[in-house]
Amino acid sequence: MAFVITSPCKEEKAGECVEVCPVDCIEEGKDMFYIDPDICIDCGACEAVCPVEAIHMEDEVPDDEHEYIALNRKFFEEN
Repeated sequence: MAFVITSPCKEEKAGECVEVCPVDCIEEGKDMFYIDPDICIDCGACEAVCPVEAIHMEDEVPDDEHEYIALNRKFFEEN
């Protein structure tokens, strides 16, 4: 299981999450950041610093944000 970045990050792109990630699993996309689920070690550092509360554990992503689980995975499959 990994952390997932959801819609509050869109257009916000604060970037604190990238700075604190110990395994560099967060990459910047066109309009938001994405977490590589294959590299994420579930440390929670990114979640703690996100100013817009966009980051959630995969099994705690709000129901209306579930599409972002697939979007995070897809981003790394295409890049």
